[in-house]
Amino acid sequence: MAGQEVTFDEVAAAANSLQNDGKRVTIEAVSDLFGAAAAAPASVHRHLTAWRASSAKPTEVPIPDLPETLAAALGSWAQQFAVDSGAGSQDALEQSQNDVADLLEQVASLTEARDEALATLEERAESITRLTAELRDARNVATDALVGKAKDRLAIDGKDNQLADLRSQIERNVAASAAESDARLTAEMELVGAVTARDNFAAEIKELRSQLDACQAERRAARG
Repeated sequence: MAGQEVTFDEVAAAANSLQNDGKRVTIEAVSDLFGAAAAAPASVHRHLTAWRASSAKPTEVPIPDLPETLAAALGSWAQQFAVDSGAGSQDALEQSQNDVADLLEQVASLTEARDEALATLEERAESITRLTAELRDARNVATDALVGKAKDRLAIDGKDNQLADLRSQIERNVAASAAESDARLTAEMELVGAVTARDNFAAEIKELRSQLDACQAERRAARG
């Protein structure tokens, strides 16, 4: 997660608390103090760098054992030189560089996690496409088989009207089953949906076969 933006005052208060407790002031340590707020690492780093720059103190230069006037003059010059050369900010600069390194590691970790998630989504999409194609092929084969078998049986008796009615019923049932299985596949995105659709389709086939057998029995009774 990207995290929430925090203010300089919030980061400074957290850093001062860590410093007062004798703990190392880092991006991770400061972020942990925000708890569930999940502060954005980039925001923490930006304000932490500003806090270090504002709290850095010039390096104290010891005054050597020299004549008082000379020692005072040299001491003043050394103090001013330290301020002008930024010697007092060296520690803050090194810590900021460490913070940048930590931040880059976090970014690399988040990037790796994102790539893994994208790869998983791509595999899931390929599986859904494959299952959809297999289900469509199986539905077409079953439809052709049912229609062909019904036509062969009823053509012997010359009951064209019954064949037309049964074929229309088969096509309606197949269309309804197809719509149901497609909706289930879209909703569930799993093989369980395809298996359930297959079982329902098998039950419908069994029912139609029973109707065909009944029709056959009626024909025989009529002959008798």
